[in-house]
Amino acid sequence: MQNIYKPVPLKRHFLTPGVMILIVLAFNGLVFLALRLIYGLGFVTNLDIQHPWGIWIAIDVACGVALASGGFTTAALGHVLHREKYKVILRPALLTAMLGYTFVAFGVMVDLGRWYYIWHPLIYWNGSSPLFEVGICVMFYLTVLYIEFIPVVTERFIGKVNFKGLLKFLNIPIDSILRFLDRSLSKTMFIFVIAGVVLSTLHQSSLGTLMVVAGSKMHPLWHTPILPLLFLLSAISVGFPMVIFESLLAARSFKIKPEMEVLTGLARMVGPLLFVYFGFKLGDMVIRGTYVYLEVINTASVMFMIEIVFGVLVPLRMFFSEKVIHSKLGLFIASSFVILGIFLNRINDFLVAYNPPYAVKSYFPSIGEISVTVGFIALLVLLYRIAIIIFPVISLPSRDLLPKSKYEIKGESK
Repeated sequence: MQNIYKPVPLKRHFLTPGVMILIVLAFNGLVFLALRLIYGLGFVTNLDIQHPWGIWIAIDVACGVALASGGFTTAALGHVLHREKYKVILRPALLTAMLGYTFVAFGVMVDLGRWYYIWHPLIYWNGSSPLFEVGICVMFYLTVLYIEFIPVVTERFIGKVNFKGLLKFLNIPIDSILRFLDRSLSKTMFIFVIAGVVLSTLHQSSLGTLMVVAGSKMHPLWHTPILPLLFLLSAISVGFPMVIFESLLAARSFKIKPEMEVLTGLARMVGPLLFVYFGFKLGDMVIRGTYVYLEVINTASVMFMIEIVFGVLVPLRMFFSEKVIHSKLGLFIASSFVILGIFLNRINDFLVAYNPPYAVKSYFPSIGEISVTVGFIALLVLLYRIAIIIFPVISLPSRDLLPKSKYEIKGESK
């Protein structure tokens, strides 16, 4: 059945009402980003000495890294474990991870006081710093993701480079370079796939190590010696739901039929992964006795319960339901709950649980911070849409490739 599927560029109109809204949000974010780069952090953000990080780290970086984990989980499933059935979702997951990590890098850069020193970890190494390990792994993994995407580019443009006029002389050299890259990577891609999986597990867990170092500054409900393991397990747990989520959204946006057999197969793995994560989370709480903090109703206890109930328990039950995993709406809702859970977990770890000493006021993001974060997300979605229109990322069955089929006519009419 899988041999009738082929990745192709989606020939659709780029501008839609939804895209226009995304463009406005992206432009608004870029305006505030320009102000931050010109006038500094204090001009745009509510960050200060007591609150050195905010939503740019909690959402743009910590959440972004976790939600981009679909790249390494699907790579491990499709390339390392050779589950051929799931090859159709490898390229969309790769594209999502590539764009996600690109914006993670931008998130780190704009949060630095001297943003133009973003390159320093490449030169000034500090092997005892978990933040250095996160930074260097993200840099290397982002490079690996772009290398893994090169075959998609070569497939699209080999034999189709056709500059006109003064640039005509570039046609043959560029085509030769594309063919060389295609031949070289076809023999060495397994190295980059394995490197990507290893690098991902390293920095996913090291983000937890970073918060372990915070010590007593973190609330006991979240601060634990096994935080690196919890960060890794949560990232693995959200990888497949994120792939399901973006696959269903892309299918609805481009009026194509989602491959439910593949998505259902992914969904069957999510329940056990969430169960393992919840088991470690609950066991750690029992062993350390931190459940006593839930007896007091405050911001920390309420946020913790919301995270566990809606981000773990509800989707855990849903993903063990045959009715849910065979339903597009059910899969979308269940996956949304898992994504919400990871979002809340990273917000809780980096903002709610983090209590800096001597703070005279609480932190709340400014309009500028929110605008930049929303703008980044909007720009990421726009670039994803552009990419799948230009490059062969989404796989379609043969009937969808027939220009005059009833299926295509019905999709275009919508």
